[in-house]
Amino acid sequence: MSNIDRTFSIAPMIDWTDRHDRYFLRLISKQALLYTEMITTGAIIHGDRERHLGFNNEEHPVAVQLGGSNPSDLAQCSKICEDFGYDEINLNVGCPSDRVQSGAFGACLMAQPDLVAECIDQMKSACNLPVTIKCRIGIDDQDEYEDLQRFVTTTKEAGCETFIVHARKAWLQGLSPKENRDIPPLNYERVYQLKREFPELEIIINGGIKTLDECKHHLNSVDGVMMGREAYQNPFILADVDHLFFNEPSTSALPSIITRHDIVDEMIGYIDELLASGGQLKWVSRHILGIFQGMPGARAWRRHLSQNAYKKDATTEVIREALKYIDLPSD
Repeated sequence: MSNIDRTFSIAPMIDWTDRHDRYFLRLISKQALLYTEMITTGAIIHGDRERHLGFNNEEHPVAVQLGGSNPSDLAQCSKICEDFGYDEINLNVGCPSDRVQSGAFGACLMAQPDLVAECIDQMKSACNLPVTIKCRIGIDDQDEYEDLQRFVTTTKEAGCETFIVHARKAWLQGLSPKENRDIPPLNYERVYQLKREFPELEIIINGGIKTLDECKHHLNSVDGVMMGREAYQNPFILADVDHLFFNEPSTSALPSIITRHDIVDEMIGYIDELLASGGQLKWVSRHILGIFQGMPGARAWRRHLSQNAYKKDATTEVIREALKYIDLPSD
């Protein structure tokens, strides 16, 4: 078992958890394990590796999620990701989108545990990083516990010790990726059952988790929790993660970053450097929309950023102007 602490992590989310979002989230929690968006093996082998895989050193601990089904390609990419400095390689066996299915990877791989096992075996042989799997509890009509049990047993024998399980099945036909995140019912008990049957494995639960109290409840039955959309849309929820789950001071207790305002100030400095190197405000502004969630003026803050950050030659002055809408004397 690796020495990465997966007690609390942020889910890989396509179009959301890019390097700018991860830098932002790391300002709020120093300990949560962060994941990249899913990156396909083809993009890494044939594309701009720095654009796809580059990240800031401040993001550690950070894992890369790969999408693919060719064992040798996944092995090659695992070595490349190790050389880039990632802390973990995660294989996507849970995404149900048509585009992913057309590439014969993602959730459809749950129907091919032997192929996934071969992928894991070659990935582990190619690098010294922990190789983990993120999957669903089932797909289509293969949604009995025995199907999940068979998948885990087969891939465990190939050397996978950590399974991140989205506690919903995936319908590969008839539902969009968004609908697959909401319509199939959550079945947390099935993930708990997996941990009871395989106590030697590290089992992380994911899916529909919205509060830190829910996280604490899940930790009575599994080894870790992975939060997705809530952490993106309401990022300051992470302010207490280090204190509650890692025995560290909460963000609000740190001397360097005390309030939401301080985090935004940090991001202004980050964005100024990005703009100076040819970046654009809109690359980052969308990630910080939710920092004042639930606070007075939050809607006006979001509206001002949304209306102005996409303008040509927009600078961080847009953010400073948006801050004027926030009535936040203290956190």
